[in-house]
Amino acid sequence: MLFNSFEFLIFLPIVFLLYWFVFRSRQWQNLLVVVASYVFYGWWDWRFLMLIAFTSLCSFGSGILIEHYEGRRRMQKLASASNIVLNLAILGVFKYYNFFVENLDALCSSIGWKLDWVTLEIVLPVGISFYTFQALSYTIDVYQKKLPATHDIVEFFAYISFFPQLVAGPIERATNLLPQFQRSRSFDYAKAVDGCRQMLWGFFKKLVIADNCASVVNDCWGNYAELPCVSLFILGVLFTFQIYCDFSGYSDIAIGCARLFGFNLMRNFNFPYFSRSIPEFWRRWHISLTTWFRDYIYFPLGGSRCDKWKIIRNVYIVWGISGLWHGANWTFICWGLFHATLLAIYNIIGINTKYKNIAAYSKLLPSIKEMSQIGLTFFLAVIG
Repeated sequence: MLFNSFEFLIFLPIVFLLYWFVFRSRQWQNLLVVVASYVFYGWWDWRFLMLIAFTSLCSFGSGILIEHYEGRRRMQKLASASNIVLNLAILGVFKYYNFFVENLDALCSSIGWKLDWVTLEIVLPVGISFYTFQALSYTIDVYQKKLPATHDIVEFFAYISFFPQLVAGPIERATNLLPQFQRSRSFDYAKAVDGCRQMLWGFFKKLVIADNCASVVNDCWGNYAELPCVSLFILGVLFTFQIYCDFSGYSDIAIGCARLFGFNLMRNFNFPYFSRSIPEFWRRWHISLTTWFRDYIYFPLGGSRCDKWKIIRNVYIVWGISGLWHGANWTFICWGLFHATLLAIYNIIGINTKYKNIAAYSKLLPSIKEMSQIGLTFFLAVIG
């Protein structure tokens, strides 16, 4: 079910009224969230409900096992690793199997080997990358003792499938969202009004800006070879705003919708196109994903505590994976490596952690220097 659909226009008020005026206890509200989320997700293709249910059940069980083997670190590591491998294997089959098989076949064909590989007619489940990462964060956080394992299967299924952010994030951490299902919630009029306001802003960005940019971009991409350089760059700028307003608009709708039900989701975008460097840009763009990669991949690799060349190695590993996460295509991998190169350059010149405040902080307008930095960063983002 899409946010900008007639079905959602009917679905949301019904769930809202049932949530606050019929199912008043926390346990019943959590159960309603699970049912509503499965209706929301299954509206597209009910068969994929089995997949998200299986992922949820395995991750829930891994938390119980990790807690059960308290004091036996080897068994805890086995329980954690098994669930991580299982979830990544499911994601790999549905999202990357054909990509790797086709590329391996092309590589072998180039040297005269013919492999009789079979590609699969697989439909990629919507949101699988998002809820898989959410499930992984729970297992890792329980293993690292950042939160206790939950024994309430309903609240855990609600955490994995929470419909406002199920399809495209923000990717919530178990340490933030799961405790919100574990405490009672009461209707807050001010929070609900704020949620509606944020949803309207998200719909404006999605329907008015992103969709109108898309109509121009899609038409022009059809004959891009005939367009002059200036037109292509303008097209790239429009595409850049299309991506931002589409994605951040969805995040605004998700965050606002969650507020209607008494939940606080993390901020996912923070004026990224006003960044003064590429590292700052990635601290402000798709924050839930970049912080996920930072905490669960970059830091375990050593983060910034290594020598400079190992830091650069870590950056390339993380951004190579990030590119692949965005899509099973070489263009996404190249995009990830492009940004890894930019981040490596900023790291070498020592300004990767600079600019923690927004541009023109406590001033009316940015300085000329800040304006030039913003322009360069935006240009690099457009090229990417």
